[in-house]
Amino acid sequence: MTGLATPLAPGAVLYVRFHPVGRPALGEDAYDGLLGLLAEVTPVVQALPPDAALMDVRGAVRYFGHDPEGLARLVRLRSLFRYGADCAVGIAGNPMLARMAARDGAPGSVRTLPADPDAVTAFLARRPAAALDGVGPATARTLCAYGLDSAGRIAAAPLPALQRILGAAAGRRVHERARGIDPTPVTPGARARSTGAEHRFTGDELDPDHRRRALLTLADGLGARLRGTGQVAHGLTLTVRYADGSSTTRTRTLAEPTAHTPALTAAAYALHGALGLQRARVRAVALRAEGLKDARLAAHQLTFDPADDKARRVEAAVDKARARFGAAAVGPAARLEVA
Repeated sequence: MTGLATPLAPGAVLYVRFHPVGRPALGEDAYDGLLGLLAEVTPVVQALPPDAALMDVRGAVRYFGHDPEGLARLVRLRSLFRYGADCAVGIAGNPMLARMAARDGAPGSVRTLPADPDAVTAFLARRPAAALDGVGPATARTLCAYGLDSAGRIAAAPLPALQRILGAAAGRRVHERARGIDPTPVTPGARARSTGAEHRFTGDELDPDHRRRALLTLADGLGARLRGTGQVAHGLTLTVRYADGSSTTRTRTLAEPTAHTPALTAAAYALHGALGLQRARVRAVALRAEGLKDARLAAHQLTFDPADDKARRVEAAVDKARARFGAAAVGPAARLEVA
């Protein structure tokens, strides 16, 4: 492969995914603390909630006198000591390759992808199309229908052919990704105010109804959490994780800021339905309420629909029952137990 264009130096990007020891998931406070820990190494840290982050360590290599692998070990030791969280780290020349290097890595692993073009070609050759950034299940099915089921085959395909299949812009982007080119910078900034939860299935989940039940459970929990803290959300993000380690994330802006469970559930169902996951092997689904603000500062569009008023009164009664008897005391009949 030639022309591995990237604006970053070899090994300049670390993708860090945290794994809490002895707990099913990171809490909000722990995640914020871990982001602060990474900022002690480099100011160029991009949060990837709920449990990951990207780091541009070009300046840190010179400042600390360690190579990227040494910085990865430093991050791991500090996260274990301070927060009881191990991490898997991928090191590469750009964000996409760093994420792919870390994918499926066990806690404590540090995987480095050399900048040598031949090494990148060999690394990508057998990766499925869906493992590339920007290739969701629908795009992957389209590519596979033309025999382009791996990154190696996509990279070898003529660019005009890909553009006829996917469109000019998408075809060029996928062709670049298949060749290991990702011009996306690591964008530093504070994590947006949000809260979320994830449901992990015991195996590959192919049943869309079961996935919808999990989404109902997550939306119900998010709504209760927001109402309990007097907050509303401006948007909702759905992340679907697959058996091959890849994931798809989609965000929808809500019609109005809300903590109303039916509105959150409807948005979650719409995001899920738009992915078209007919045969996808899903391992986990996660919902995140984005753009939180004080409910007292949010406007609510009044309606003459008595069903809406009734639903909100029932929701208030459910919240009171849960506050008194526990979160499992009452809720939607179709919800699942979240581990």
